[in-house]
Amino acid sequence: MQKLITDNSWIERIARFGYAVKGVVYFIVALLAMPVALGIGGEAAGTSDALQIIVAQPLGKFLLTIVAVGLTSYAVWRFVQAFVDPEHRGSQANRVIPRLGYAISGASYAGLAVTAMQIIAGAGSHSSSWRQDWTARLLAQPFGQWLVGIVGAIVLGIGVSFTYLAFTKRFRQRLQLTQMSTAGVKWAMGIGRFGVTARGVAFGVIGLLLIQAAVQSDPDEVQGLGGALQTLAEEPFGRLLLGIIAIGLVAYAIHLLILSRYRRIRI
Repeated sequence: MQKLITDNSWIERIARFGYAVKGVVYFIVALLAMPVALGIGGEAAGTSDALQIIVAQPLGKFLLTIVAVGLTSYAVWRFVQAFVDPEHRGSQANRVIPRLGYAISGASYAGLAVTAMQIIAGAGSHSSSWRQDWTARLLAQPFGQWLVGIVGAIVLGIGVSFTYLAFTKRFRQRLQLTQMSTAGVKWAMGIGRFGVTARGVAFGVIGLLLIQAAVQSDPDEVQGLGGALQTLAEEPFGRLLLGIIAIGLVAYAIHLLILSRYRRIRI
């Protein structure tokens, strides 16, 4: 029988720590995008690039170790959501899909945690190349262009689903609103919706780039979050749009920090 986790539960602690660390990573990504939006140089960065920024700071390896633990914690929480069903997703088809998304998210952040550990060990990060490598392998398979196109459509759909989720009743239900003031609820909802929508747009661009890679049969078109933001900056009115997305990602980072404190966690 499922029950509300107590404050001393290990899974609640690691989930909240994971949300907080993820928020820090996205805050760095947003800060790195702002100079690009303002036209004062630099390139937009993704989550792997944010790890490189962290390790370059004083006590960088120590800080990045904390981040690696936090990303691992977040991955564990996602796997719990996927396999333990703490939010009562059930076995119906429309509930299985979100749980599959949790599993994919868990694998993604586990991979990011591994990248952090590789950076600490001095192995570096090759996030762009591995994406292009797996895309090239898929393109080399029978119906490879279709496979990459389907992956792109899924990623695009995930981006759309982020925006949709932000305006559903379930978005409010994720937070322990009774522990917040009326003004706090209003700000949390506004910031959260803006932030999640911005992240949805960024994922949508990643999905479109995957679809473009499939159409052109060119793995070099595949980009992660940093590449997607850089692509936005190079479009007409792109710097304006990138500025809005960068501010939105700051909002998303704040939303994650709010989740780390007020997220309703059940198991």
